[in-house]
Amino acid sequence: MSLILGIDIGGSGIKGAPVDTQTGKLTAERWRIPTPEGAKAHDVAEVVHELVKHFNHSGPVGVTFPGVVQHGVTLSAANVDKGWIGLDADDLFTKATGQQVTLLNDADAAGLAEARFGSGKGEVGMALLLTFGTGIGSALLYGGVLVPNTELGHLWLEVNKAATEAEAWASDRIREQEDLGWKSWAKRASKYLQHVEMLFSPDLFIIGGGISKKADKWQPHVDCKTKLVTATLQNDAGIVGAALYASER
Repeated sequence: MSLILGIDIGGSGIKGAPVDTQTGKLTAERWRIPTPEGAKAHDVAEVVHELVKHFNHSGPVGVTFPGVVQHGVTLSAANVDKGWIGLDADDLFTKATGQQVTLLNDADAAGLAEARFGSGKGEVGMALLLTFGTGIGSALLYGGVLVPNTELGHLWLEVNKAATEAEAWASDRIREQEDLGWKSWAKRASKYLQHVEMLFSPDLFIIGGGISKKADKWQPHVDCKTKLVTATLQNDAGIVGAALYASER
């Protein structure tokens, strides 16, 4: 059994658990600590250290981050402190925990987990995970191999003859803010999915985020050519994907 600690950094909470990377199963109950106010890098690193201590873990640690991560350096900070931009977060977390830490984007982690153990298992072509939540996260995989940091929620669509960022028009947050019915939201999601189809010609869409639990309400109204399934790992996806990523570095 290859046991790796996976940690998922979210806007309200940071949660982790040890993962058997051969099966994708958590080997202990998830432990969650509230995200420090302001989500400053050193404060978050201390929480990651607390999680490592909680599980008495020794060995590689995988950590997700809600932004672009390139070779361990965090390059964007949409919902966290701006001090993350340009930070060697791999090095910061490795020093804070005393363990080898590897970071990756949170949607990429979920995509890896779904491709290996979830709804994308066995897909030999191009699978695209899209998470509809506060924004729209994306993970692109071909034959199970991740193409990192796609950030497809920032694609631009033509809406009422004006250019509009996809996640500012079709995210689940916007659905709630504008009190859209599921059929109305599905029409927006369909326009976005059709645009992504035109660009990438995927073999499979995997839809994650909070809406994946309510697929019966919107899925019948989605119009796209690509096979579409909902994510299955739910709240464990980031943890499992982070552990997988760290195990293969």
